[in-house]
Amino acid sequence: MSLILILFVSTSCEKAKDQPIPFDQEEMIDAEFLTEKFQSQLTPDFVLDILKKRNKEFVDERLTIRNTSQRIRTASLGQYPGAVILSCLDSRVPVEDVFHSGIGDLFVARVAGNISNEDIIGSLEFACKVSGAKVVVVLGHEHCGAIKSAINNVELGNITALLAKIKPAIAAVQNFKGEKTSKNPDYLEAVTQSNINETISNIRKNSPILKEMEEKGEIKIIGGEYHMETGNVEFIK
Repeated sequence: MSLILILFVSTSCEKAKDQPIPFDQEEMIDAEFLTEKFQSQLTPDFVLDILKKRNKEFVDERLTIRNTSQRIRTASLGQYPGAVILSCLDSRVPVEDVFHSGIGDLFVARVAGNISNEDIIGSLEFACKVSGAKVVVVLGHEHCGAIKSAINNVELGNITALLAKIKPAIAAVQNFKGEKTSKNPDYLEAVTQSNINETISNIRKNSPILKEMEEKGEIKIIGGEYHMETGNVEFIK
């Protein structure tokens, strides 16, 4: 009986392989960020609302078809993302999935500890000033290995210099009441949020371009923390 069932499933799969799967248009992820005209009409607050809405869709597992092949063709001659996400390198933070987005929706810069340097900031400037993104999200996350390593004073090759960029965030919470070790989840959380804020401050300090755009209301620079257990992004103002 089991063998018959396996053969039936296998045969059915072979027959269905070349057949299109029917779905309604509303089941397909929207293409909001695929045209210059649409991007030019966006405001930072509207883009932020879209990111919040899409993250909720991710959390609620209300995911839709991405229509990747069509998006590749549509986006091939130009890109008009609504936002740029500066995320940690962590493999457990799939940025495009977290914000339920497809090809052409987001710029994504990734580096351990979501720190900033000249190259990262230059990339953010390109995303916003040259390519029209309206929101910069510095996205940290719970249980960050880079944060733990910085707290533990890890020194190893080029990792040492990278972790040094997280040390100011640790210094900023020196008045924390409690055990100041990477094993204390409350302390780890405090340093994580401090590091997000430190990166935002560095962006504003080291990029007159982005600072001016933000002051004019052309972009919004905001922090966010990804929660591993739920998939929710908590935005930090």
